[in-house]
Amino acid sequence: MTRRVRQKVCHSEDKSSKGIIGSSSQLDSGCSSSQANFEVDWITLPDDTVIQLFSYLNYRDRVSLSSTCQTFRLLGSSPCLWRSLDLRSHKFDKSAAEWLASRCTNLQRLWFRGAESAHAVISLQAKGLCEISGDLCRDITDAALSVIAARHEMLESLYLGPDACEKISSDAIKAIAYCCPKLRRLWLSGVREVNGDAINALAKHCGQLVQVGFIESEVINEVALGNLNSVRFLSIAGSRNLKWSSAAQVWSRLPSLVGLDVSRTDISLSAVMRLLSSCRNLKVLFALNCPVFEAEVDNNMMYNQKGKIIVSLFSEIFKGIASLFGDITESDKDVFHYWMILKKRDRSSYEIIKWIEWVLSHTLLRIAEKNPKEFDDFWLRQGAVLLLSLMQSSQEEVQERAATAVATFVVIDDENATVDCRRAEVILQHGGIQLLLDLAKSCQEGLQSEAAKAIANLSVDTKVAKAVAESGGIDILSNLARSMNRSVAEEAAGGLWNLSVGEEHKGAIAKAGGVKALVDLIFKWSASSDGVLERAAGALANLAADDKCCVEVAEAGGVYALVMLVRSCKFEGVQEQAARALANLAAQGDNNTDNAAVGREPGALEALVQLTCSQHEGVRQEAAGALWNLSFDDKNREAIAGGGGVEALVALAQSCLGSSQGLQERAAGALWGLSVSEANSIAIGQEGGVAPLIALARSGVEDVHETAAGALWNLAFNPGNALRIVEDGGVPALVHLCSTSQSKMARFMSALALAYMFDGRMDAIASVGSSSEGTSKTVNVDAVRIVALKHIEEFVLSFSDPQTFATAVVSSAPTALTQITEGACISEAGHLRCSAAEIGRFVTMLRNSSSILKTCAAFALLQFTMPGGRHAIHHTSLLQNVGALRVLRGAAAALAAPIEAKIFAKIVLRNLEHRHTEASI
Repeated sequence: MTRRVRQKVCHSEDKSSKGIIGSSSQLDSGCSSSQANFEVDWITLPDDTVIQLFSYLNYRDRVSLSSTCQTFRLLGSSPCLWRSLDLRSHKFDKSAAEWLASRCTNLQRLWFRGAESAHAVISLQAKGLCEISGDLCRDITDAALSVIAARHEMLESLYLGPDACEKISSDAIKAIAYCCPKLRRLWLSGVREVNGDAINALAKHCGQLVQVGFIESEVINEVALGNLNSVRFLSIAGSRNLKWSSAAQVWSRLPSLVGLDVSRTDISLSAVMRLLSSCRNLKVLFALNCPVFEAEVDNNMMYNQKGKIIVSLFSEIFKGIASLFGDITESDKDVFHYWMILKKRDRSSYEIIKWIEWVLSHTLLRIAEKNPKEFDDFWLRQGAVLLLSLMQSSQEEVQERAATAVATFVVIDDENATVDCRRAEVILQHGGIQLLLDLAKSCQEGLQSEAAKAIANLSVDTKVAKAVAESGGIDILSNLARSMNRSVAEEAAGGLWNLSVGEEHKGAIAKAGGVKALVDLIFKWSASSDGVLERAAGALANLAADDKCCVEVAEAGGVYALVMLVRSCKFEGVQEQAARALANLAAQGDNNTDNAAVGREPGALEALVQLTCSQHEGVRQEAAGALWNLSFDDKNREAIAGGGGVEALVALAQSCLGSSQGLQERAAGALWGLSVSEANSIAIGQEGGVAPLIALARSGVEDVHETAAGALWNLAFNPGNALRIVEDGGVPALVHLCSTSQSKMARFMSALALAYMFDGRMDAIASVGSSSEGTSKTVNVDAVRIVALKHIEEFVLSFSDPQTFATAVVSSAPTALTQITEGACISEAGHLRCSAAEIGRFVTMLRNSSSILKTCAAFALLQFTMPGGRHAIHHTSLLQNVGALRVLRGAAAALAAPIEAKIFAKIVLRNLEHRHTEASI
């Protein structure tokens, strides 16, 4: 007897993310596509038109298209197409740089990621570079940075962050000062010490330096900063060990200082007020997340001065920024958008706006990452809307960071993929979903990745998920999942993973081609990339739980792809989701071909058996769940046993007693599934599987003890196992379940297990001695039989009403039997499937000398033949095959039989007649 259980759809544990929790050659790239039926002779297009078309492509696609013919090769190398280069999502080393060098003679802007890419920058031979931006810079050394500076004398902007540049010292800053006299902006994160010599070198050699940021440094010479007379914007956010009294005194003399960012420092209220009052040209002072300042400030006082504002936790930020420029918009919240579209802009004011956007995006992202409790109200009051406003900036870096901040601030528990619904709904209410979807359609892969990440995280909230789907987000994410950029594909797969939790979205994902895209991701990134593989497998696992989508998963090659992950991938998160997907594929209906298909894949079952020994609990749980569902197929069941499944699952049951409820349920369920075969049942008993199942039957968790009861019921069919259950103390556990469980199924299967144990077949073995080799266990079988039969009787009688039964005896009216049937029915029992041997045993039990066992057998057959039951037709056929009609009629007419046995037998006969009538029709 077994029951297949469809695994519940859940988030990953994202996962991650959970869950929580990178353009494409096939992507629309945000440009409209034409459906007109005409052909274009691409060779005859003007060169300018072709170059314009090239400009809409990402670098990978430009190179690919350039390889098609000599003309496109020449046009694809046009300098105007290679003025900027974003290599963050690509492997960029010396050989790649040398290959790109011929295209980069006019390169002006470069983004890179990591120390290896930093070392390769000089091989581009782009001496005219004006702007360099790098992240993941922890391993970049003074030597590497000094060489970059020496080879790029035209450099105007250098940004390294937001990760700490731990191996960069003041020596590298001096080298930058000596080699880059045109430097206008320098922004470095996490430099441990910025000494006076380095700062003075900048002051002496970089006369055009306008913007300086030393972020999250341990030590900064605040006095030397007073020598940077050309600097208009200064940020020392997150830096420590500053002497604020001397800093306020010296910085107040900076003649050009317009903007100052001291966020996330320990600045005091007095220092803030001194800077505001004494810095003649200062207009904006950022003091967000400054604990000392925030503790001293009086919320009822206004600290802004005429023409100067403080951006802090308590200030009205939009209103303050708008006040700098007069009454320029109908709504203060439109101030950033206003400056973006304004044709006649004051250069000085525009620079202030750009710096404010830059600093605000940095600061809000850092605060979102730390998620301090004090900012809960801030996010709801204005922080979320600020991020949405920044997402509309003309600066791509600001847009990207704002999208990242949205993805970050909404998650309050990354391990359990929990989002703050209030924050998510603020984003929803202010049009944030459409903004993010627009960014996701951008031609820039960095924006695509971060926007997709934000959509994914927000979609954990059901209201947002609905809005994403209604706004076309599923089509957009499905397209992004086809991207050749791993980061883009990964975040898009994460979005589909979260959206696929909702039953209402699964069909839309399949319709949009999302299933095929997810399967293709597994093949595309199978060699590594645990993030994209986990998300793709997680989304497929959710989709496989749907009857229609599971067919698409199989047709798209999903079975092979998932088996490949289970067999070869070493990342635990990927293993867990792939096993969950296979479990759900194997759980789809009696005629499900996926179940057998998984078993036919070479090494699939053996790999799942091996995963039950994983060190990761989630992997063990999902592997056991997959084996449980796969054991529904006869061939799979025997192959699992032949591949060491009995030993592995018994060991898992023995070791999981202190583990999660989900693991306990699946371990017991997998043994339940294997024990359908009597040979496997005997092997489980001999391997020591009885004791842990008894322990699981004692669990207070309904799902766990119900599943364990099912496994013990199967095991008890064999007399040797029945004796083991008695000897190992299983009778009290089953009696307790039979009497007290809130689950009717647990009580039912416990009663049937007890009936098997005491219908007489165990007696011959019990009289010989213990079933356990090398041990001696003495149990008073007669005593426990009395207890067991008593509780079986109480269980069966709990479904009978004396008055109704008495009426049924004296009346031939069908309504009385119908009333009893309705009261006795256990609907979940319709999912149980018995073998011919089991049905035959219940028929034999109808002749047992024990009236209690007769009644129990009739009650069981009533459940198994109930019209509408999943396996009722199968059971009625088996009863007819063993000639049960005569036995049932005898039981129904027996004078000495209990009234319950008679009535239940009559109902079974009626069920058989009902089936015969249906077959005749």
